[in-house]
Amino acid sequence: MEAPKATRTRARDLRRRMSLPEVLLWRGLRRGALGGHFRRQHPVGVYVLDFYCDRAKLAVEIDGQTHSLLGAPERDAKRDAWLETQGIRTLRLPAMYVLKNLNDALETIRAALDPHP
Repeated sequence: MEAPKATRTRARDLRRRMSLPEVLLWRGLRRGALGGHFRRQHPVGVYVLDFYCDRAKLAVEIDGQTHSLLGAPERDAKRDAWLETQGIRTLRLPAMYVLKNLNDALETIRAALDPHP
């Protein structure tokens, strides 16, 4: 699905301003290190996915503290449901989990790449 120009522009801006958990995770995802090619801050429709693997149709979202604020869980659920209609599964990882357990976070993603081992 082609993303609107505003979404593509926002994705480019977000690539320049990645959070520390996103930067650390990106280092582990680059160049197919987990067996799948990931894109960072990838636009899909009106949304920008933190990380996306097209082969596995998997979006990986890093959820910081703002994802627990009023209304955010509902917005995330709506977004995840829309992505599901596009055939994209969403894996949400708390930012603190990535910061404290980077290797575990990468293994969680590796397992999600192939849901049928």
